[in-house]
Amino acid sequence: MPSSEAPAGEKLALYTMAFCPFSWRVTRTIDRLGLDIEMRDVLMHPSRRAELIEACGRSTVPVLWIQSADGSVRWLPESADIVRYLVEVYG
Repeated sequence: MPSSEAPAGEKLALYTMAFCPFSWRVTRTIDRLGLDIEMRDVLMHPSRRAELIEACGRSTVPVLWIQSADGSVRWLPESADIVRYLVEVYG
């Protein structure tokens, strides 16, 4: 069974929108893997949208925010890439 613990202290958050089919693709994978990932809805929380635009230069979702144990942050856009990452690392 997959672990819901992040490897080596990794923290994850998904920038998403409730009505985005690409976000649904990622959330289904998160549910299937039993992961506990913070959901950051960019429509419900404009400050989250601003964070996304500042970091990525665009507001399209989904985007996975990945913070490593050393504090470094990566932003992973594109639902297929996010699903692939989650399955490879947590599946």
